[in-house]
Amino acid sequence: MAVKVDPLVEKNLRWNFSVNLIDITFITLAFSLISRETIMPLLISELTESKIAIGLVPAIFSISFYLPQLFAANHAERLKRKLPFVMLIGGLLERVPYFFAGFAVLFFAQDAPTVALLAVYLVIGLGAFGAGVATPAWFTMIGKVLPVNRRGIFFGVSDGLGTLMGIVGAFFVGIILDDFGYPQNFATLFLAAAVFMGISWVGLSLNREPESPVVKEHIPLRRYFRRLPGILRGNHNFRRFLLSYSISRLSLMGSSFFIVYGNENFNLTGADVGALTAVLLGSQAVMQLALGWLGDRQGHKFNLMLFAFAAALSALLASFASNMLGLIPAFALLGTALAADRISHLNIVLEFALPEDQPTFIGLTNTLLAPVVFLAPIIGGWAAGSGFNRLFELMMACGLIGGALLLLWVKEPRHIPPEPVGEINA
Repeated sequence: MAVKVDPLVEKNLRWNFSVNLIDITFITLAFSLISRETIMPLLISELTESKIAIGLVPAIFSISFYLPQLFAANHAERLKRKLPFVMLIGGLLERVPYFFAGFAVLFFAQDAPTVALLAVYLVIGLGAFGAGVATPAWFTMIGKVLPVNRRGIFFGVSDGLGTLMGIVGAFFVGIILDDFGYPQNFATLFLAAAVFMGISWVGLSLNREPESPVVKEHIPLRRYFRRLPGILRGNHNFRRFLLSYSISRLSLMGSSFFIVYGNENFNLTGADVGALTAVLLGSQAVMQLALGWLGDRQGHKFNLMLFAFAAALSALLASFASNMLGLIPAFALLGTALAADRISHLNIVLEFALPEDQPTFIGLTNTLLAPVVFLAPIIGGWAAGSGFNRLFELMMACGLIGGALLLLWVKEPRHIPPEPVGEINA
């Protein structure tokens, strides 16, 4: 099916593709240095023995990222240009706090580990809150400057390139963890990540965004929220997607515990951590390229099914691992799951809505997911405290059930023309 592209968008397509490539590549590299699946769990395990404390890292990130999006969407829908708002929030709140995390770890980790732990939690929460507030406007801007048949390959190339750079970074992560003393090693990783986040912000600032031809009139939040139940009641396929994806998302409840499981059972060295991080990032890089291409051509539902089943299988393989080498396929499948989720979970949401309604659909999706993504790692921490096998069994069950629901219950939205929100009523 041919895709009609606005001439102004077509004119600036190469430029916007390139500058957004800089943005996503460098912020992906940054987060690979302080990975929530490998590096942060190790740091938290140095600061406290609590498994639930490790689960709080993704929980705090998730609730801070997802919960504010619906409030921000009401504002984003009324902006003719989204970029100035995204630059302000994405700079001050999303990126800057990570500089302070490095210094907090450096100065407090040894003498006052509780202070360092709370500071890390605060920085994670602030950064995620900034990203969450900016996301409805940012993703709508991406939808404006990149046509639908280029978004998947864009995220595949940008995330893939970022994670490929992260593989090289993983080599240095291993060296830093082994050769630098604690806590200088973790502080160095945070500060390096903050520098790369600054480079990504420069790429973001160079976008050439056209004004939106249609924007919503300002309405009070109370009136705005009263319209939202009608979206869920009237759009059955979107409602089914939200339920199916929410169950699938629970399959990631143990992603932060894979490295802790390996460390407790196989006494991992810094080089081992670097190698497993490289496997995680390498599988993400390869699969992001492949799945970005596939999502553009076939739609994003298949990718999300793959996400759910890969997460379930990664848990199964981790439970059978008998040494560090046995963890490699589990980390490869976890990387595949993360890649599929990264590429498709918001791209598919754009296709449920008309352009002027996309911020609301993005915000509604992520805000409704907030309790799920907040509770999942806490449940994972509770399960891991009782035994890692229980954790892996829960991950497998959620992945298999969620993937089956996506397969059998949800229709590919690309084949169903979206309706205006005003016409979706009970």
